[in-house]
Amino acid sequence: MSDFLNHKKEKNMIPKYRKQFNQEFSNEKYAQLKEILKEKSGIEPAFRISESPLFLTREFKAKLLEASDSIIDQIKALPAETLRKAIPENCRVPNDTHQPHFFTIDFGICKSENGEIEPQLIELQAFPSLYAFQRTFEDTFCEVYPFLSEIRNKMPDETFKNYLKELIVSNEDPENVVLLEIYPEKQKTVIDFLFTEQLLGIKTVCLTKIKKEGKKLFYDNDGKRTEIKRIYNRVIFDELDRIPDLKTEFDFREEVDVTWVTHPNWFFKISKFLLPLLQHPFVPKSYFLHEFPEHEDLGDFVLKPLFSFAGSGVNLNPTREITDAIEDRENYILQRKVQYEPVFEDINGDFAKAEIRLLYIWREKDEHPILLENLGRMTKAAMVNVDFNKKDAIWIGSSNAFFAEE
Repeated sequence: MSDFLNHKKEKNMIPKYRKQFNQEFSNEKYAQLKEILKEKSGIEPAFRISESPLFLTREFKAKLLEASDSIIDQIKALPAETLRKAIPENCRVPNDTHQPHFFTIDFGICKSENGEIEPQLIELQAFPSLYAFQRTFEDTFCEVYPFLSEIRNKMPDETFKNYLKELIVSNEDPENVVLLEIYPEKQKTVIDFLFTEQLLGIKTVCLTKIKKEGKKLFYDNDGKRTEIKRIYNRVIFDELDRIPDLKTEFDFREEVDVTWVTHPNWFFKISKFLLPLLQHPFVPKSYFLHEFPEHEDLGDFVLKPLFSFAGSGVNLNPTREITDAIEDRENYILQRKVQYEPVFEDINGDFAKAEIRLLYIWREKDEHPILLENLGRMTKAAMVNVDFNKKDAIWIGSSNAFFAEE
């Protein structure tokens, strides 16, 4: 029995906080958590909210940050021309920037060969994630479970707001800054758009509603024709071609008098395209499909398209037949499989696995990005995607990580 208890303790990250959370948890508190988010935003989240936060150690956080710093330094050292090769010819947007305004990096929570819990890089993006939502989510976890406040993100809410406001709005009037998306009301992330509007005083505008005159862009701001000077871009550019009968006055590839936050080219430059170029103990070996060596075993790798969102197109068990059928082989990578470790115990004694996404901003004057928040995703399925879980599973979905001493 003692061996079983010791094994169970090893699997749990920060047993003290996990035990307290599980003792305090109830379905009523879970309902309260979701209701507060609904009251604050005006809508219910369109994605599943996990019942539980992630509890991670300061030691694990140190590993995360060391790996992130190394990856950032490696990216900064790459020639601009190497990054430029990632952009498809038909997707290049004028007036590129020196660096992206956003940088997010996903790590799986895994176990090393010597039994230590460690991060393993899954992917990275220069695309804004749920910054405003995650901050509110963390605040809400602390409202429902007050003891979490002692291990929460130390950055004050006002500092968080000022960072995002400086980055996105800058010195412009908020009415001249828009959050741009395609059919925003249909997006699963619409709750983040609403929190962003509240935080920054800007409007969310659909790409189809943008008017263009010469090099200037305009939108209807409650009946007032208003010029757009800065675009907080949430449109995934390469997906526009997949929307049938899309009618717009504005093409991303046209030169216009706006500042992009972040510039669309960075969606391609900071992507899975970089994975074969990075080296670190916490970066699984990756190859472009057309460069996959004969000596490697295909069964040890996951097949991923370079540019996809929310896990679409990922094949956990690629075969030679599948890879041979792919024509644009330079647009796929094979990434060595990692073993997610289930370390998050639920109230039934079962364990969930998770990924953590670090949410950085990268101001134009800064050499290094600034970490603002994190995003957790929990699962009990083979992929960290809620769609792959059983309908009655718990401790799955969108979460937030809290770090504490062991």
